[in-house]
Amino acid sequence: MRLEPLGYGPGRSSVPLQVASTVAFVVGGLLVLWSGTLHFHLWQKVGYRHIPTIGPLFLVQSVAAVVVGVLVIAVRRVWVAIAGAGFALSTMVGFLISVEHGLFGFKDSWSAPFAHQALAVDIAAIVVLAAAGGLCLYGPTSVHPSTRPSGTEASSGLATAPNT
Repeated sequence: MRLEPLGYGPGRSSVPLQVASTVAFVVGGLLVLWSGTLHFHLWQKVGYRHIPTIGPLFLVQSVAAVVVGVLVIAVRRVWVAIAGAGFALSTMVGFLISVEHGLFGFKDSWSAPFAHQALAVDIAAIVVLAAAGGLCLYGPTSVHPSTRPSGTEASSGLATAPNT
């Protein structure tokens, strides 16, 4: 299994794709930060900090969202897009489990403050970060002989003699 593509960033393709992937990384990182802001607000102002286990998890999610969001914006590589999307997905799954079945003795509700907004932000982060990673993977993986500038050696390494 090749891990090299995980290190790909926006600089592999045309300028419009570079701009699009960079914008996607920034927007994706900001969405992760927004998710953390929502969780911190719920922890600090709404009273989630008083819920055993869930309260500390909301605080951890808030701090982790800052780290992941800044990392996504700063690093802009496929691996960090995957990490950011995975973070948003885990946040979303935790909420859905909490609503449907309960989690650590706490059952959340769709009518909870910011429930729909947090879910929408996490879905958007997943989609945007998947697009950011996909845009980095799209592009040339090697230089074909037909795309080499004139006057360079062929792919075999042998120089061609000029016509005289």
